[in-house]
Amino acid sequence: MPAHDLAYLRSFRTALHACFEHRADALFELGDAVLASDAVTSLPHLSLQSGYRRGWGSLSEALSAGRIDGAALRTLLMDQAPLDGPSVYAVDLSVWPRCDAEASPERGFYYHPSRHSAGQPIVAGWAYQWLAQLSFTRDSWTAPLDIYRVHPSQNANAVAVDQIKDLRSRLPSESAPPLFVFDAGDDSAPLTSGLEHLPVAILVRWRADRCFYADPPPTVPSPKGGRPRIHGAKFACKDPATWPAPTAEHTTQDEPYGTVRVRAWAGLHPQQQAHPGRGTRKTRRIVRGTVVLVEVGRLPARPYQPKMLWRWYAGPDEPNLDLRWRAYVRRFDLEHTLRFCQQSLGWTTPRVRHPEQADRWTWLVVAVYTQLRLARPWVGDRRLPWERRLDPATLTPARVRRAVSDLLPIVGTPASPPKPCGRSPGRPKGRRSGRAARYPALKKAA
Repeated sequence: MPAHDLAYLRSFRTALHACFEHRADALFELGDAVLASDAVTSLPHLSLQSGYRRGWGSLSEALSAGRIDGAALRTLLMDQAPLDGPSVYAVDLSVWPRCDAEASPERGFYYHPSRHSAGQPIVAGWAYQWLAQLSFTRDSWTAPLDIYRVHPSQNANAVAVDQIKDLRSRLPSESAPPLFVFDAGDDSAPLTSGLEHLPVAILVRWRADRCFYADPPPTVPSPKGGRPRIHGAKFACKDPATWPAPTAEHTTQDEPYGTVRVRAWAGLHPQQQAHPGRGTRKTRRIVRGTVVLVEVGRLPARPYQPKMLWRWYAGPDEPNLDLRWRAYVRRFDLEHTLRFCQQSLGWTTPRVRHPEQADRWTWLVVAVYTQLRLARPWVGDRRLPWERRLDPATLTPARVRRAVSDLLPIVGTPASPPKPCGRSPGRPKGRRSGRAARYPALKKAA
């Protein structure tokens, strides 16, 4: 392996070390410990890895007192983002469950697909909104670019608008309008309103029972006065009799999905319930967009019949229907990234008390995942006996992680070696830490 082949990865690690402002060496070696470990079971066990040359006490201190320059790290991640392919990004909210952590502040109640509390799929914890660049290559890799912890009093859609504005300011001004893909839990109306003056496009999934309305026909004002009509003909997704002729249509053949038919209806708007003028007699703002229907002939490796997928599109240009349906399919790569970060990199494993510690650990996990993506061309496939062989260009994140530990000694570390400072005096004799303050989980007002 030529030494100059690893110069790119080595320069990234040096720039990453510069993003750590306080306790930089301990934070950096903590990331290397995650890279070298087979499984992240707890924070103290990470101090036993060969990449971590310090004691287990400095590990906890690094998460408690360390500082990470978030703006510099976002810029570094943007510089390492893939340049090939269209600019398509996914935004998703993931929850770090902390149900029994009564001493942890700023927890909220959120939906969780697999964990339940009192028979309901709702858990208490911290919510993090991920923004990642997608790839149209058939693999599970993404490029996380931004992470933000959403406070229970904040609106996730407003946070997504701020994240998109910040990302758009880092892109070249002459670049094509990027596309941001959302799942069904996000509201398209505030997203469309917040981004209407930016050269960006959004694609949001809708439920199959939603209704839309066209603009009302022009009418002569009544001599008796009264408010003019706001909604025109009704468009019910579950009633094909209400569908007019589509404004655009696209049909193609795809190997996994068979015959794919995409239809679009432009100039429709939803009837908003949660709007800025709610509770007043003000006229609701009309947010127009394009309703997109995707129908596929079959589902890959699924025996049941596929369902219709409804999506909302809003952007400065006409929707490219072939790109739009493929972009939403690739959005599920972010789900694989979140699962890998949770199960393999131990994103939600540490039981930290303060949300600032969780923020630093989350940024470390993102940095580790980015190093795995950059190291993919220089590692071999270490498959288990029952696993099939993979092409080196299509290695999964789990396969790369098995072999990256051999690459770390070759690349080297910019962290300084530890300096012995003797044993800590510990807690003074007779002093007690006292009972920690309790913080109930916050409920968001309806």
